[in-house]
Amino acid sequence: MWIKIVIVFLLLSILVSLFMALFNLVRAPVSSKKTVKSLTYRIILSLLLFCVFIIAAMTGFLPMDNQPL
Repeated sequence: MWIKIVIVFLLLSILVSLFMALFNLVRAPVSSKKTVKSLTYRIILSLLLFCVFIIAAMTGFLPMDNQPL
């Protein structure tokens, strides 16, 4: 159960970071370090989410079914 909470938290964090970057881009469209920083956080969070998926699948916390829908 805790793995699903972590995944949802990471997904929400990625969305917040993405919209923060959009807000900073609209507010200061020239060149903003805040935009770059927000997008960097988004990339880091996405990589972390990918690692969590891989580790959870390998350890069995996130079962993967091979049956088609």
